Amino acid sequence: MIKIKIKKKSLAIVNRTFLHDTPLGEGLLQLLELAASTGPGYLITQSKCNLKEQLAIEGRGKYINIRSCKAFTTPSSGLLKRIFEALFFSMWTFICLVLTRPTNVYVATDPPVVVPFIVAVYCRLFGASFVYHLQDIHPEAANIVVPVNKFLFSFLQAIDNFTIRNAKALITLSEDMMEYIRERSGASTRICIIDNPGFYVEPVSTDKRTGDIIFCGNAGRLQRIPLLIGVIDEYLLRGGVLNFTFAGGGCFAPEINLLAENFDQVTYLGVLPASQAAKLVNQHRWALLPIDDEVTKFAFPSKSSSYALSRTTIIAICGVDTSVSIWVNKNGLGIVCEPDHNTLVECLFDLEKDSYKSIFLKEKMLKRLSISEYSKSLLKVVFC
Repeated sequence: MIKIKIKKKSLAIVNRTFLHDTPLGEGLLQLLELAASTGPGYLITQSKCNLKEQLAIEGRGKYINIRSCKAFTTPSSGLLKRIFEALFFSMWTFICLVLTRPTNVYVATDPPVVVPFIVAVYCRLFGASFVYHLQDIHPEAANIVVPVNKFLFSFLQAIDNFTIRNAKALITLSEDMMEYIRERSGASTRICIIDNPGFYVEPVSTDKRTGDIIFCGNAGRLQRIPLLIGVIDEYLLRGGVLNFTFAGGGCFAPEINLLAENFDQVTYLGVLPASQAAKLVNQHRWALLPIDDEVTKFAFPSKSSSYALSRTTIIAICGVDTSVSIWVNKNGLGIVCEPDHNTLVECLFDLEKDSYKSIFLKEKMLKRLSISEYSKSLLKVVFC
């Protein structure tokens, strides 16, 4: 085990939707636990429950000071209400930082742009340092879904560039994202690429996998869901024999549910806990990973790591030159199919003929995608 020598310093993690029952949330919790020996640890977040009590019940969070304000919106809340809550959380973050005075801060794009900017301002005023984790790049990612007013877009870019240039280090998910960050901000700040983690599940052998194809995750505007629904509809009407399972929420959930009502070979399970979803993926032979090509410069699909850890063969639906396509091919995780209706229909029929081959995940990658390795990687960046 590598020992990391660091000075006595305090660490605050700013993360609005901290959920420790997800791989990212558990990774951040382990980061705070690892950093406990260096000084006080703070978690600045929002929660609908008493997070301190919940962690105590599980025997966690003993040396973590939680600064949590009440969450009063959901993903289905109106836009204005969600904007107001983001601004409220920004003020809450600044007040908590001033009162606790951490010497190091970790902040991610949750929520994007404004809260990281508040962290940057605090660090400039009080001589602290911060690491900025760009899980996605805004306002560009948001602009693909809902076009942003050009003046607001430029303003948000400007304050995000300020945050980037003032960070001690940056973390992101792919080479494409790293290159775009440098090009847009002009920053010479050190950028580290760290894969998102996934829950480890003991891989099920080929002959015990009872499901065919699964989509697990957010069924939103960037996941090519209308294309996917149209392809599955035609495939099944033409006599396709494969079964499809969908798990997760999103704006296209009603359309997926309707598809499931029309075909016995389609099952929609709704939103599942992350650990349960990981086990579900492990029961299927193929996993769908559709993504809009343009957004791969600004984001990377979060479910990719869970797919890989389950050794389920990935069917990436995207352009062949995207970061997702390169990731799948480079690591031998599956196949890449162009996002074309007819091509995809034929791809599904081809899967009926092909014998299933289990994914052999290299030990190095298996370790890289683990939650414990993720938290150690974050610790090195935060304190180095």
